Amino acid sequence: MARYASLPRLVVCFLWLCAAAAVCRARDLQPVREAQEPLTVKSYGYASFDRNVDAATLGVLKEASINGGALQLTPDTRNDVAYLQHKSGSVLLKQPFTLWRKLPADKIAANATAAGRVRVASFNTTFSMNVVYDGAVPGEGLAFVIAPSLDGPPPGSDGGFLGLTNATLQAAGAGPAANRFVAVEFDTFNQSYDPSANHVGLDIGSVESNVTANLADFNIAIANTFANAVNYTVWIEYAGVGRNITVYMGAQGKPRPATPVLAAPLDLSEHVPDNAYIGFSGSTGATYELNCILDWTLWIETFPEEEEKRWWIALVAVVVSVGVLAAAIAAFFLARMSRARRAVEQRQARLGHTLSHLPGMPREFTYESLRKATNSFHEQLGEGSYGVVYKGTLPAEADDGRAEAMQVAVKKFMRDDARCVEDFVKEVDIINRLRHKNIVPLIGWCYKKGQLLLVYEYMPNGSLDQHLFPRSLAGQLASPLTWASRYAIAKDVASGLHYVHYEYGPMVLHRDIKASNVLLDASFSARVGDFGLARVVDSDRTSYMDAGVAGTHGYIAPEYSMGHRASRQTDVFAFGALVLELVTGRRALLRDASCPLLVDFVWRMHGRGALLGAVDQGLGTAEFDADEATRLLLLGLACSSPNPGDRPTMPEVLQILSKSAPPPEVPPVKPTFIWPPEGGARFSISDIEMMTSGGGSYAGTGDGSSMRATQDTSSYDSFRPPTAPNNSQEYFPALSSGR
Repeated sequence: MARYASLPRLVVCFLWLCAAAAVCRARDLQPVREAQEPLTVKSYGYASFDRNVDAATLGVLKEASINGGALQLTPDTRNDVAYLQHKSGSVLLKQPFTLWRKLPADKIAANATAAGRVRVASFNTTFSMNVVYDGAVPGEGLAFVIAPSLDGPPPGSDGGFLGLTNATLQAAGAGPAANRFVAVEFDTFNQSYDPSANHVGLDIGSVESNVTANLADFNIAIANTFANAVNYTVWIEYAGVGRNITVYMGAQGKPRPATPVLAAPLDLSEHVPDNAYIGFSGSTGATYELNCILDWTLWIETFPEEEEKRWWIALVAVVVSVGVLAAAIAAFFLARMSRARRAVEQRQARLGHTLSHLPGMPREFTYESLRKATNSFHEQLGEGSYGVVYKGTLPAEADDGRAEAMQVAVKKFMRDDARCVEDFVKEVDIINRLRHKNIVPLIGWCYKKGQLLLVYEYMPNGSLDQHLFPRSLAGQLASPLTWASRYAIAKDVASGLHYVHYEYGPMVLHRDIKASNVLLDASFSARVGDFGLARVVDSDRTSYMDAGVAGTHGYIAPEYSMGHRASRQTDVFAFGALVLELVTGRRALLRDASCPLLVDFVWRMHGRGALLGAVDQGLGTAEFDADEATRLLLLGLACSSPNPGDRPTMPEVLQILSKSAPPPEVPPVKPTFIWPPEGGARFSISDIEMMTSGGGSYAGTGDGSSMRATQDTSSYDSFRPPTAPNNSQEYFPALSSGR
């Protein structure tokens, strides 16, 4: 009821703020405000390329193609050398981008320069490329291009023209005025106007670069033979406010270098149309090479589609609407308050009756005793999906057989809706019956006037994620967990899962195994906690059919996302993600658009024969057991198999961890996810994994993003990375410069 008591005042405040906002808009006559407001950032990303999926968004022009998961800008064959010579091709996003816009006259300052009369969008792009050759020397190169149209390379654009232009368009008198493009070229053949056969250049309307840099000075060779192929990653940042472009380049898989290979001033509004296309082009000449783009991500500012309406129209609309809305909202909330009061009273009565009749009910605490124990809920341990966890101390009580004070963790549910109450009752009912050294024990509960509280035994070393992904106040990584602790934690969690799956009477599915739901006691022994999403499965069933999807992104098995049926195998999948986090020190969801899933990263390392390269870099080679690390990584991959039938059971997991059984055999390439499991349509596993990170509660003290609502599986199309974060400066400095 407390949340409804202030609704009339909230309604008044809301309406007042609407009117005030309209008035403020009316008074907004600052001439350059539009130029200072941030634009929306949109993202486009391809972890790899598929002709059947990406043809809808990419224009593949002239001799370019999509093959082998890559954009092949020039033909790929070693059987017909003549076919490789004198070719050009390009691949462009089919969607045009508004790269600059003239400001209205009333938005331009009186003393504005020409540049101040135009706003230019910022963008950042990252892509990986592979250039290989089989002849005596390579030729010619490729380019990242901003093109005026989707027409593709003009005739005669092979050789040194890189698919961008031709001799006629570059003839005297034509130049940039006829060639409305800007490109960053990666040239592998030394033409008369080039500085070398291995350079990067900024091309403005001509392949005779305005600015160049010799890549040999950075120990980079763009083109290599097939036997010595090297993949490179390129970062290009364009600042629309500062009117400059910066290019970085380094070996794929390495962090972005601190020093750019090229930096230059560039005002796109002077050289490309306001609406242009973005992509790649490449060419070969008498010498030839294979020009491939392996992955690509683009973040770009976008202008609003239409001008905002005049301030006075908004003001009139708000004033007229206020009167109509006020009466309707007030009547609605008055009626709802009355219904809500009755519903809360009925729910409280039902909950009290249910709790008092649960078998083996733990101790019931008074609200006042828990308030005193937690010093009025002062010291917060973590925040979960339905509440906050506080540290407390229960005094010694002779009547309770406790001679000494006892530290506890008190989980305070912050909501009192029907779903929250349901999860509260289920968590009490399930965890109260579990008795195992690797399960967080429940001590008691409290329910008074809509306030729900659970009391757990306190785990002095907090949750596992606090040790796997720690950060000090200075922002530096703290000392990592020892290898012995990590291996022991994997065994402890497996033991707890085996207990709820096979040893406890009816089968219990946890449905939210993750690092933040694993608690560590004083000796760093692990205990599984937070059974708020757990479900008891009847003895005649092997799975639980859900209306939606429960769990945390990154730990959710693909068949559960598609079919909403939880099973032992879905818990094993989450355990596999946890094991990979333990070994690698990385989260299940990576902040890497080219490889967003930790399991995919580890599988790539396995496929390259460099599995131990995935081990946490914070552990020195002498600080971990290579055989144990290999065992855990293979186990994590096996548990993370896209297909449930290929995953080990928890009894098999315990045998592998105790070393009484060999590590599982894992294929070097990640299997294809098959839906339904018995046969049917095939999807890539990365197509259906969701791209946001998860959290938890006590036990589990993460960020609280466990899923409890129905998921719309229709959105599981081909992977596109999420929109750049609001505070994008740390990752995309060009997008926030000058704001």
